[in-house]
Amino acid sequence: MQFTFDAQPTAALFDRAGAVFALGDGSVRFESGERSDAHDGAVLCACVHPSGDGVITGGDDGRLVWVRRDEAVVLADAQGRWIDAVDASAESGLIAFSHGRTASVIDAKDPGFRRDFQHERTVSGVAFEPKGRRLACSTYGGAALWFARIAEQKPTLLKWAGSHTAVAWSPDGAFVVTAMQDAQLHGWRLKDQRNLRMGGYPSKVRAFAFLAGGKLMATAGAQGAVLWPFIGSDGPMGREATEIGYDEGALVTLVAARPGHGHLAAGLNDGRVWTADPAAQGLNFVRAEKGAPIAALALSPDARRVAWADEDGAAGVTEI
Repeated sequence: MQFTFDAQPTAALFDRAGAVFALGDGSVRFESGERSDAHDGAVLCACVHPSGDGVITGGDDGRLVWVRRDEAVVLADAQGRWIDAVDASAESGLIAFSHGRTASVIDAKDPGFRRDFQHERTVSGVAFEPKGRRLACSTYGGAALWFARIAEQKPTLLKWAGSHTAVAWSPDGAFVVTAMQDAQLHGWRLKDQRNLRMGGYPSKVRAFAFLAGGKLMATAGAQGAVLWPFIGSDGPMGREATEIGYDEGALVTLVAARPGHGHLAAGLNDGRVWTADPAAQGLNFVRAEKGAPIAALALSPDARRVAWADEDGAAGVTEI
């Protein structure tokens, strides 16, 4: 299935009913044909709603919106500040979003619940732990960990010099990993806050994702998809990364995966998209023709479909 959008895509996602695309013109487009003009401005970030029905989008109009195929509901207003990052937990029903130096948490089932966590610098990324009870926020100088429902608290600070631009938890909750502005990743083993340094990238890492039961973490930022082993209590410490799909003439700009499955999707800066199983041989090009750089990429929950979109608005949903 192919699409052509008249705005640059911001995100591709799969809710429980199918593929969803968020665009720079403020609209959300569904694979089934519905459209919602959710924002007065660009969609800056998006995630799937905790219920699995529709998506939550943050915009440069300062609004956080729950967009479904038949309606759009404003969940929060950041008073004109850009909403730069959003995450949601199906396990706890909580939703987190960042605006300036603040990370806020709301409850999908309780409109009166809200927690605001303040940071010294701008919050660039938010991510819930697998159980949805703690929140990690990336910022300048490292990451801050908060208990998502507690109002008055001091965060656990994971410190590392530099600008941290995105954050994620390992599926077992044992590690927190950030992407950094200076073309590397950093991580911490939480039980002792031991540092993990993951460098050697030729470009900034814009995406990373866990797969294969959490035993592998795939990243963009190189000529192929870089795979870091997360096996045992030490994770990637003392282990070398591997690379699949190496192509000297292209860079992997985005990756997508599902922790419970072995498949990986990669989008390249020359417009191609491939999927692979690192345990097998060869790549499956779901988009073999070259074009504008891939700007959005997602793998379905069952890892059987991939949704992609490039910077010029060309998009597709393909069976693997």
